[in-house]
Amino acid sequence: MKFADLGLSNELLQAVQAAGYDTPTPIQAQAIPNVLMMKDIIGIAQTGTGKTASFVLPMIDILAHGRRRALMPRSLILEPTRELAAQVAENFEKYGTNHDLRMALLIGGVQMGDQVKALNEGVDVLIATPGRLMDLFERGKILLTGCDLLVIDEADRMLDMGFIPDIEHICTKLPSNRQTLLFSATMPAPIKKLADRFLTNPKSIEVARPASANINIAQHKVMVSPRKKRELLRHLLRTDDVNTAIVFANRKTTVRELAKSLKRHGFAVGEIHGDMDQPARLAELRRFKDGEINILCASDVAARGLDIKGVSHVFNFDTPWHPDDYVHRIGRTGRAGATGRAFTFVAEEDAEAIANVEKLTGMQIPLFTAGEPEVAEEPAQSSRPAARDKPRRSEKGKRPERQPSGGRQRKAAAEAEPDDAAGGSEPAGWNGPVPGFLNISALV
Repeated sequence: MKFADLGLSNELLQAVQAAGYDTPTPIQAQAIPNVLMMKDIIGIAQTGTGKTASFVLPMIDILAHGRRRALMPRSLILEPTRELAAQVAENFEKYGTNHDLRMALLIGGVQMGDQVKALNEGVDVLIATPGRLMDLFERGKILLTGCDLLVIDEADRMLDMGFIPDIEHICTKLPSNRQTLLFSATMPAPIKKLADRFLTNPKSIEVARPASANINIAQHKVMVSPRKKRELLRHLLRTDDVNTAIVFANRKTTVRELAKSLKRHGFAVGEIHGDMDQPARLAELRRFKDGEINILCASDVAARGLDIKGVSHVFNFDTPWHPDDYVHRIGRTGRAGATGRAFTFVAEEDAEAIANVEKLTGMQIPLFTAGEPEVAEEPAQSSRPAARDKPRRSEKGKRPERQPSGGRQRKAAAEAEPDDAAGGSEPAGWNGPVPGFLNISALV
């Protein structure tokens, strides 16, 4: 099947072709015709399946007919985070290049004045996080009575962040005869209840088993002492043919310290976490996408929804405290049919956390073991940084802090900063032997 078979306009097909696509993903092939027929949709799809285009493309053609009015957006897309909202906006700009559509992005962390100005001029597409939308709505800066199409994206993430009451309130302000599209990686009971209440005879589309991990990702766990994590990471970055990589840590301070350490060792690295304001986050993402840096250290604020082409590796510097975060972290690689690698560092105190990950994903993650890497001392803070390796090109609600299980993890979480359950420094732990490494290509 080709995009030309889905009923999209010639203008839109030209934009899709210019972006380098001609064959839709399964979620796109199933969702697009149903959206064009004005049906409500429940889409169960993992990240990396192309679900954003499955609603952006038909929305562009639907909105091509009609007239915009001041303060009354014609359609609304709700996203849980600023990064996801900005990414959806980029998709509209890319695919809507041949259409006269106006878009507004309502997110926190930026000045409200330009957003209000855009609303006053009238928009066809409003992309918003629930907190900023509720804020402007309560100030009387926006009316939702003219919104005929609603998209609730990453609904399970909305649930995690405590946004479901806001979404329910927003839904009551929209016309009852609107078209509603709901997308989620999983379908827990509160999301099903939300769908039952606000969707009408929805078409259900499921393209992957909930909580399943992408089969294009070679996954490995490595048993390691916390004190040896950094040298293990440096060894893999240097020896495993890393093109671009995202390194995830559970705490914001760990992200900052790890990025500094990698820089001192000559790596081209950036960082993104919850303590950074929105312009700084976007600037780091832009550097990563443009190839100025090829390693990005991140907390879970960046785990979901980031669509960056060509990420070859994901490293879980810390085993995630919550198993669903594992699926979304490693989903940054192996996207759009490409292959990727994911390494998870497992310390002695992570036994329960990794067991929960394996239970959720339904697979035993292969153990990566063998001879020991050469140990390099950490350069002194005052030493002159080594020359960076030249990177190779490739392509108002905060999430409530969740407590990890296990005594030592509870203590760590209690010391963590809000926003992404990150903060503090690396935990002290057992000082067992550091495993070394085989050529990974022989294991996959």
